[in-house]
Amino acid sequence: MQETSGVAAHYARASLLERIEQGLEAVGARIPVNLDMLAPVDEFHIGGRQATERFVGQLGLHAGMRVLDLGCGLGGAARLVGKLTAAHVTGIDLTGDFITAGRALNGMCALIDRVDLVQGSVLDLPFGPDRFDAAYMMHVGMNIADKPRLAAEVARVLKPGCVFGIYDVMRTGTGDLTLPVPWATEPAQNALAMPTAYRAALDAAGFVLEQETDRADFALEFFERMQARQARADGPPPLGLHLVLGPQAPQKVANMIANLQAGLIAPIEMIARLPG
Repeated sequence: MQETSGVAAHYARASLLERIEQGLEAVGARIPVNLDMLAPVDEFHIGGRQATERFVGQLGLHAGMRVLDLGCGLGGAARLVGKLTAAHVTGIDLTGDFITAGRALNGMCALIDRVDLVQGSVLDLPFGPDRFDAAYMMHVGMNIADKPRLAAEVARVLKPGCVFGIYDVMRTGTGDLTLPVPWATEPAQNALAMPTAYRAALDAAGFVLEQETDRADFALEFFERMQARQARADGPPPLGLHLVLGPQAPQKVANMIANLQAGLIAPIEMIARLPG
């Protein structure tokens, strides 16, 4: 019942908060920090802010709900959900550096009252049963080998009738994956799976799959625009995913794009619900 080997070490960035603070200073950010200004480093998934808004917009979140963000990273999506919906969001992530930086960013964005971030495993959630009104995860399952256990834990802490949204990179073709990629530097860290594995895990946990959407075309368009911006830029921006991905950031992103173009992977959205 553990995440794929070496996940926490793969994402560890000891100076992450300091580098983000330097980036915020470089772009002239003021307290409270505007979420749009923070988004380039805060939205750690394919499609960034645009993908977050589309995905969470399908979950029916609203004020008064208690929402669980699984594998929350820095908490970017959690802060956006808290800001836009006035729901209370709890994020959980295995990586201590993410949680430390994310808590500081909650304060900088004046969202401490709406967003809590805790360090822990999504396979052993530190919450009682029927605690949450909704749950979601964005680009998390690629590091979770035991997807049935993950789905079962989410089902345990969700109230009956409530929604679970997944936006993950999934395996869509056969062939060798080119590494490193953002979620894995070596094969032992990679837990990519076909959509069928997710469907089976959801079904075994009692979820009913309501919707499934392949977002490969969106991802290719997103990366085309990103590469065009980078070609015009003079070096990396003060705030960007290179702060999270580390020194291998260009190679990780290039390999992910190549795997996507080869049809080996695609970001997939799944919306599932527990029976009421």
